[in-house]
Amino acid sequence: MTPASPGSAPDPAAFRALMGRWASGVAVVTGHADGRDAGLTVNALLSISLQPPSLLVSLTQDADTTPVIGASGRFGVSFLSATQRAVSERFARAIPSAEKFRDLPVRRGRGGVPLLEGALGTAECRVADWIPRHDHVLIEGEVVETTIGDPTALPLLFFGSHYGEASGPRDVRFPPPLR
Repeated sequence: MTPASPGSAPDPAAFRALMGRWASGVAVVTGHADGRDAGLTVNALLSISLQPPSLLVSLTQDADTTPVIGASGRFGVSFLSATQRAVSERFARAIPSAEKFRDLPVRRGRGGVPLLEGALGTAECRVADWIPRHDHVLIEGEVVETTIGDPTALPLLFFGSHYGEASGPRDVRFPPPLR
C-alpha cells in the first residue's frame, strides 16, 4: 500500500476504492414537491441523534432528487431488504423519476413523500439543516414518522461495488471484490 505524499490528496479513483471497502446498508431517499416524486439510491446515511430522532443523508448537488427535497423541506428514507435489489438498481439509474416509481407500490407519508412498500423500515423526515459540501449536500432530517417492516426480512448490503445479503443475523456473504 502506497500512501499519498504529504500534503496531497489521493486521486478520486483511489478514494472511491477505499470507500468501496466500507460495507453498508442500502436505502432509497425520496422527495415530493409540486406534484412530482423523485428518488435515488444511497448508502451515505447515518443516524446522528436519538433526541430528537435525526439522520443525515449525503446527496450529489446535481441529483434530480436534491431540489425536490429542498422545495418541500421533507424527505423519506426506505431501508431496502435483500429482496429489493432491483429497486435499488432502478433508483440508481439516471432515468426520469416517473420511470423509477412506475408500478412500484408506495405509500405516502404525512408530508406526501413516497415511502417504498416492502422495505425493512421507513422514516419520514423534516429537513433540519442543509449543508453544501463540495459536489454534495448533507441533509439533516428530523424524523417525524417511522414504520418497521417484516421483522424476519434481511437487509440489502453493499460492499466492493457489489450487492450482498445476510443469510442470517450473523452470516453475511459477498461476492469476491473487484480487481
